[in-house]
Amino acid sequence: MATRVKIKISDNKELRKRIDLIYESVSQEVAARWAVSIAKHIFDCGGVDYQKIGDVIEGFQINELWQEGNASMHEIRKSGYKVHKLAREEENIIKKTALRVAGQAIAGGHMKEHAMVASDYAVKTIGLLYQDDMTAITREREWQLHELKTILQIKDKKYE
Repeated sequence: MATRVKIKISDNKELRKRIDLIYESVSQEVAARWAVSIAKHIFDCGGVDYQKIGDVIEGFQINELWQEGNASMHEIRKSGYKVHKLAREEENIIKKTALRVAGQAIAGGHMKEHAMVASDYAVKTIGLLYQDDMTAITREREWQLHELKTILQIKDKKYE
């Protein structure tokens, strides 16, 4: 069953549908890895140095530990809440939305659905950066699709 867009965004619906078809078939761990990659990418696109945001770094680390079976659901949830708190307190709309991407990505360890929400928040961030320019939004969705396929190839090689 296809996921619903839960936020208002301008989007390339066809590309989102293609991403969603692949996303539906992947494990929660793969979805979480993809979402964290999207979050790091969006921080770079928005010119936000996430390496200086301790709660974000910690959240990414906890998510990665969770992917390996070395962090609890409680740790994931707690870490995601910290980043969402930062987003609520942030005044700069680009940084606020990028923090939402990160918070959703971290929470991907709690529920798989958060990964797709992170993907949509990334599109929202690009829309804000480029005044909803469909070329920029399409480029972002293409990047997300390519990144998901790349992660799946890496995962497949890991088990060969």
